[in-house]
This record gives sequence, C-alpha cells and structure tokens, in this order.
Amino acid sequence: MMTTLFILAIVVYIASARLVLIKLAGLPREIAFTLVNLAGFYFFFIVGRDYRAPIFFAAYLGLALIQYVTLRLFAEKPRWLPWMAFFTPIFFLVVVRYIPAAISPHLKEWGITYFLGISYLAFRTSYLVLEIRNHTVKFPSLWQYFSFCFFSPTMSVGPINSYANFQRAFEAVPYAVPAGRAAMRILVGLVKYQFLASLCNRLTYQSLLLDEHPHPWMDLPVAMLFFYLYLYCNFSGFCDMAIGASGLIGVPVAENFNNPLAARNVKDFWNRWHITLSTWMRDVVFSPLSKFLVRILGPAQVNHAIALTIVVVFLLVGVWHGVGWNFLILGAIHAFGVATNHYYTIFLKKKLGRDGFKAYNENKWIHAAAVVLTFCYCAASMIFFANTISQLKEIFAILR
Repeated sequence: MMTTLFILAIVVYIASARLVLIKLAGLPREIAFTLVNLAGFYFFFIVGRDYRAPIFFAAYLGLALIQYVTLRLFAEKPRWLPWMAFFTPIFFLVVVRYIPAAISPHLKEWGITYFLGISYLAFRTSYLVLEIRNHTVKFPSLWQYFSFCFFSPTMSVGPINSYANFQRAFEAVPYAVPAGRAAMRILVGLVKYQFLASLCNRLTYQSLLLDEHPHPWMDLPVAMLFFYLYLYCNFSGFCDMAIGASGLIGVPVAENFNNPLAARNVKDFWNRWHITLSTWMRDVVFSPLSKFLVRILGPAQVNHAIALTIVVVFLLVGVWHGVGWNFLILGAIHAFGVATNHYYTIFLKKKLGRDGFKAYNENKWIHAAAVVLTFCYCAASMIFFANTISQLKEIFAILR
C-alpha cells in the first residue's frame, strides 16, 4: 500500500511540476514551482518520521533563508566579501553534520536524518555565489533560490547541479528531453538501484562478513568487489532516476557517471565517478589553490604544487563524504593514487617522448592492465567508505 502511494506521489509531483513550467510564466511560475518542490520534499523526506521532523524541516527552510540573505548582502560586493556568502552554506554544513557527530553518535544521526541532502545543498548554493560573482547567471529571486535549493529529484544524493543549468528550464526556449528517453532513464536507474544493487549487496561487508562467524580470507576480496559494484549500481542508479525524472519535468541535470568501472587510472576514475563533485572541487579548490601554490613556490615547482593541491583536494573529498577517520583515509588513498599518476605521467613523457607516450597510451594490452589495476585499487579503497574503524577491526578479527 505504501509503495503504491509513494509511486502515485511521484507521478503527481512530476506531472504538477511539469504543468507549472508549461502553463505558467513569470512570478506565478516561480512561486508555484517552489511550492510544488517544497511539498514534494516534505512528502518524500519528512512524512513518516517522528514528531520532530516538521520542526527540523522549518529549521532547514530557515537555514536556506539565511543563506539567501547573505547572498543578497555579499555576493556582488567587491574584494573578499563574496566569500562571506560562499562560506555560509559550508558553515551550516559543518554545524549540522560534523560538530554534532564529534559530540555524540545520536546527534550525528539527527544531522543525517533531519537535514537530508545538506552536503549537496551546501555545494550547490556555494557554487551559485561564484556563478553570480563571475556574472554567468542573473541574481535569483527568493522563489527561484528556494526552488533551486529544494528541487526534489536531486535533493538527497545529487547530482550537484549548477544554477546556470537549472535555470535553463525557465528560459524562453526551455530545456526539453523526449519523454520516452527520460522514462527509459528512470527504468534503467530503477533496475540498477533496486535489482542489481540488491543482488550485489548480498555479498558486501555487512551481509557476508559482519555476521559474527569466522570467514576465510578469500571472502575479503569478494566483499570488496561486490561492495564496489553495489555502490556503483546504487548511486548511479539513483542518479539515473533523478536525471530521468528531472527530464520529464523539464529541468536539465548534469551527468554524474561515465562508466567509471572502465577508468584507466585513479585520475580518470574521478573524471567518470561523481563527476559533479569532481567539477566542484576542480573549480573551487584545485584551480585557485594550484595557481596560488605556483606563485608561492615558483614556476620551477609547478609539478610539486599540483601534487600538493591533489592531496588537499582529496582529503576534502574524503571528509565531505562523512564523519570519521575512515573517510579521511579514503581521501588519502585516492590522493595517493592521483598524485602517483601525476608523477608517473611526467616520468613517461620525459622517458618516452611525445610519440612514445602516445604509443604507450594506445597500446591495448597496457590499457587493459591499467583498467584492471585501477578497478582493483578503487574497489579495495572503498572498504574505508563502507566501514568505520571499529567495523574494520571486527572484519579482520574474524578472517582466518
């Protein structure tokens, strides 16, 4: 009964949002679209929780309102003042997710349960400050801002859509995607999310190893493999459904995956996995920080400046994914992989020359070996995404 009601609610939400975009214009459209999305957010993510959920929902709206006020006050000001608006959503993210988790595990669950999607919201709205400062978008009204913040399909797990992309739905010639293609995208995502991810989940760490029974060491690589596949099917499947639903409504959403399982190296992996997060980190952290370090260290140290920037970026990526040492270790592992690829590429270019390096990259056997090694490296690294430090101790204690 609940599943039928939930599916019906999704259909009603998509149809209502699409109707608003097609039939209305100007301020009435902005208001109506915001209200439809707030209603969708409330039903999909608030209804069914305990009595405190409406209070936290109101608090969530209050945080978004404060962010908009700081956007108004500082985003178009000169010098360093726009950074006040940029860091306001990041500050709220830290306050909601990281400080409570450091105090109590119970408070950590509050942040995850009642402020669902705040990591994605913080990155979307902080990036909007840069879009306004760089004059790539017009300053949004309060209704436009709220509809962007609480657009239901991308609220919980992204993708991290830019405001410039989102606003294409409201242009004179709005974004459009064939309904059949959008529906097929939803179906593909549903198969990955509900069927394939569920199958893979039967052999992940939680299902295979953490059952209080001893296991042979061979079970560990099996769990690594299937958790990696589970995570990909789960995450990319949800993104497929979000992109498909957004397409039916008429709102463009950036792609978040491009066959990451076929990545040639860890750098290539992050160009294919969680693409919108990689883009945010590239634009907001990597580009300005690498330029700053080159100015400080000098042009002769540009390669080391880039490597240092890579380390900073991926430590932040690890911390962004969650609270705990395991996420910091995950970031460090991927920092090592990307930095190693950076220095290895420099070495090969010097050793082989331009033609030799091109031949190296085009060699099918080398490419196949690189893909296999990258797959194994990334799959093994995700053990720190799946498990806390205490769970890792438990896993290694039961392996014989």
